Amino acid sequence: MATTATIPTIDQFNFSGKKALIRVDFNVPLNAEFEITDDARMTAAVPTIKKVLNNGGSVILMSHLGRPKTGPEDKFSLRHLVNHLSEITGTKVLFANDCIGEEAVEKSRNLKPGEILLLENLRFYNEETAGDEAFTAKLASLGDFYVNDAFGTAHRAHASTAVIANHFPGNKCFGYVMANEISNADKVMKTPGRPFTAIVGGAKVSDKLLILENLMNIADNIIIGGGMAYTFIKAQGGNIGNSLCESDRLQLTLDLLEKAKSKGVNIFLPEDSVCARSFSNEDGNDTYNSNNIPDGWMGLDIGPKAVQKFSEVIGESKTLLWNGPMGVFEFSNFENGSKSVANAVAEATSNGSFSLIGGGDSAAAIKKFDLLNEVSYVSTGGGALLEYFEGKDLPGIASVLN
Repeated sequence: MATTATIPTIDQFNFSGKKALIRVDFNVPLNAEFEITDDARMTAAVPTIKKVLNNGGSVILMSHLGRPKTGPEDKFSLRHLVNHLSEITGTKVLFANDCIGEEAVEKSRNLKPGEILLLENLRFYNEETAGDEAFTAKLASLGDFYVNDAFGTAHRAHASTAVIANHFPGNKCFGYVMANEISNADKVMKTPGRPFTAIVGGAKVSDKLLILENLMNIADNIIIGGGMAYTFIKAQGGNIGNSLCESDRLQLTLDLLEKAKSKGVNIFLPEDSVCARSFSNEDGNDTYNSNNIPDGWMGLDIGPKAVQKFSEVIGESKTLLWNGPMGVFEFSNFENGSKSVANAVAEATSNGSFSLIGGGDSAAAIKKFDLLNEVSYVSTGGGALLEYFEGKDLPGIASVLN
């Protein structure tokens, strides 16, 4: 991992007269009428776009949307984003019905300073995800300068996120989204204020194994919630009823607990759980000790004792990382654990702690509970941030640095 002091950012360059080819992450959700239901990823890219325009340059935007399987599909067309992009940038946005080919070449060539061109979905070509060199060369020919501002895809070695950077030696950098993501992640992983508490949730231990192992070397406290907690509890001899459990990971969780003990890292598991008879919001609920859940019941949220303990630990922390919910927060009867943790993180932040919300479900929870402005930073990348915290080199970052 590079430090933020050594990474080339957009502030170090002047784009006057330049055509900046910017990889953005406009993979936004659309409803049945093709209306954008959450534009956070688009608005995040606006400062980078405006920096180039204000310098007297022009902007060519490339992105993917969804996962098209067999070429162009209207529901995955980026043309659905054009009007909203014009609104949030205050600039008319031109559109090319292909990301390569004659129209893209002509519109890029004729692009004037202060103008924005949005290219059609990169993933309408399988060559994008394959990192195909001929496809990459065609994309690269459209601009004078490459800016990677798509942290959400930084862990993918795709044509537009990694391979393309090789075509711009000396003329490549990170946009503000990427720079902020790296800076805030490094604040947690390299220079955390103490105590540093990581809150890790989600369904499976296997999904979070590498991040847990890496956090053992950095964190003072690790709070474990969500479905993954029950594998830990069963491994220690607890009765977890019908709760989610990875039976093939029982020994692994014991090894993790032993490793934490040897490193002086405190592991906190939920003392009690809010349970239901089925995975449903309507099937009633009751609270049991997490190590004594009756047969026929499953834990779907952390209980009041766990909420109190977790909140205390969070309140005493100077650095907080939250990656993964405490329960099935999408169900109103099982949202209290995640909501309480979110509120505790927000309160700690107001008292001077640094808090990083790690994308995906955690970001969705923070938004649901209207706390976006009450935490230090909410990551735009789910899988990318996870891999960064696992200690992996991300292709979208490495390619710009090399």
